[in-house]
Amino acid sequence: MKSCVIVFPGTNSERDVAVSLEAASGVKPDMVWHADTDLPETDLIVVPGGFAHGDYLRAGAMSARSHIMQAVVDKAKAGTPTLGICNGFQVLCEAGLLPGALMRNASLNFVCKPVDMRVEATDSPFTKGFEAGDYVSYVASHHDGNYFADDETLNRLEGEGRVAFRYVAGVNGAARNIAGVLNETGAILGLMPHPERATAPQNAGDDGTQFFKGIVEALG
Repeated sequence: MKSCVIVFPGTNSERDVAVSLEAASGVKPDMVWHADTDLPETDLIVVPGGFAHGDYLRAGAMSARSHIMQAVVDKAKAGTPTLGICNGFQVLCEAGLLPGALMRNASLNFVCKPVDMRVEATDSPFTKGFEAGDYVSYVASHHDGNYFADDETLNRLEGEGRVAFRYVAGVNGAARNIAGVLNETGAILGLMPHPERATAPQNAGDDGTQFFKGIVEALG
């Protein structure tokens, strides 16, 4: 499986994601700089976490307008599986690929800790390795992870099975404890906690390993 990881000034999880993808697939991902305009041939696009462009204006707002994002949007809309983790989730929302927005945490504090989530939807390449109702623990590391959408959008997400992950307990004030959402086709996932930081028992556990292996199995 070929994959690529988008790199912005200020991202800090691109190497963790690349290591996790290589461990799962045996193939080193391409690292794509934000000022590039083209993407390599790829089976998966990942927009990683961090503080791209310092999160000025709004988290992800400047990154969503970087040169490379036009290619990301085009590929994603054409069906290339696309994953946004933490800041990457914010970028995908700002780019119009996912509904809603990530607001400042309700506590106004930065949250950094392992968090438990329940897998809600399994009909996507990102969640086919799970059963609905499975529990996983990944690492939250965000200041603007409070997912918001209007009631009509939230009801549509729920009704269409597009809530992929849900916090077991309140973490950041997110509407309906939503931690991850899918687009209409299930080919785009925005996920707030970091699975790539949960791939070693000596760190925060290895629940993230299954996440990446599942993607590789789904995409071949």
